Amino acid sequence: MAGHARRTPGSQESAGRRRRRPKRHTGRWVALGVSVLILATAAVGGWLYTHLNGNIKGADVGESLGDNRPKAAAGGQNILVIGSDSRKGLGDAYGKNLTTMQSDTLMLLHISGDGKWATAVSFPRDSWVRIPACDSGNGTQSSAHHFKINEAFAIGGSTGDTAKATACAIKTIEANTQVRIDHFLIVDFRGFTGMVNALGGVEVCPEQAIHDKKAHLDLEAGCQIVKDKKALGYVRARYSIGDGTDIGRIGRQQEFMQSLVTRAKSKLYNPTALYGFLNSATKSLTTDPELADLEQLYSLASSVKGIATDRIAFLTVPNYPRERDVPTDKANVTWQEPAARQLFTAINRDREMTKADLKKATAHLPAPANTVQITVLNGTGTKGEALKVAEQLRAMGFEITAMGNAPAPVTTSTLTYPQGQSDQAQALAGRLPGLTPTLSAQAAPGTITLTIGPDLPDPAT
Repeated sequence: MAGHARRTPGSQESAGRRRRRPKRHTGRWVALGVSVLILATAAVGGWLYTHLNGNIKGADVGESLGDNRPKAAAGGQNILVIGSDSRKGLGDAYGKNLTTMQSDTLMLLHISGDGKWATAVSFPRDSWVRIPACDSGNGTQSSAHHFKINEAFAIGGSTGDTAKATACAIKTIEANTQVRIDHFLIVDFRGFTGMVNALGGVEVCPEQAIHDKKAHLDLEAGCQIVKDKKALGYVRARYSIGDGTDIGRIGRQQEFMQSLVTRAKSKLYNPTALYGFLNSATKSLTTDPELADLEQLYSLASSVKGIATDRIAFLTVPNYPRERDVPTDKANVTWQEPAARQLFTAINRDREMTKADLKKATAHLPAPANTVQITVLNGTGTKGEALKVAEQLRAMGFEITAMGNAPAPVTTSTLTYPQGQSDQAQALAGRLPGLTPTLSAQAAPGTITLTIGPDLPDPAT
């Protein structure tokens, strides 16, 4: 990598919820696994280095991203890690019904400018966000709309174009976080199983027998070596183990990666194992053109390896069930504002945020959107703006009680509220970054008034 200054285009979920598809927090083991495979390349050279280097695929997303992007962060670099749902070579056990490319994991890794700390932020795959207009890969462009965040990769990859899939995922992350992505790295399932198999399998020690139909997994209790589909099933299993939550699965995935690293240290002295491990791993990698080189990837991994463990924070975007705002939606989550905005602002300012910091920021849930009554006034002078914004807010669960024109055009958007409506005003302000609610003695009881100016930001999620 050329250095940090170089830029290229590049829960609070309720544990008992069973109706929602699982959030696959595989970001931690993906990131750790990538670091292991890259650092192992230090032991190779000559023709093997050239061969492995040639396995890595580069995808140029510059043209598809366009110019309307967030400004670069004040320091450090941001890498988007995508766990691809491509199941090529794994038979029909996983992904047999996939008709488009899928992103199983989305994680933003921020490495600080001074190289002393890092933040890894996982995005729940069921996050309900705004998907911007994207090139679909077949010459058409999708319309901007709201949906699950992982749909972005599928839209761009509708024809199997990895560059288009990645570009749409990046555009979606940037639009909803205002964090500019400097680099990206995609890892698919072929790399995971290939790495495990090259080591002859990895030891796991379940305390109870596991019979999980969704993960296609049957394991007896006790320590045993797993590989192939059993290894993949073990890190994906959720409902049949422990309390059935993702929290438990994250712990198992971390234990699995620790076991993989231990196994790798004992096996990679063997040339056959080393070659199989690295060959499978590099074949599964797709990066931006600048990172599509072992030397650059090694430099990136080394920068992370040098950071003290207690200075690497693994965080999840603060969220809550969207059902709280939209009772009919029992499958998705909404990002909790303003806590999520504080997290992304810290990244943009190259400022460290710990788990304790994030916990403090999420201590108070905003009022449910369906308890917030809003009057929307158009002060832009442009016809139809009040209706457009009202429809966006209504889709988020807010109640629109009236629309109209402001008494006179305004240059700055305002949000005013009456006595007793502070929580409701803050709930709306959390979706309108940069807008500060103001108490008004003239405000109608029970109603918040949003006056739209030309500076009104797009509502967040």
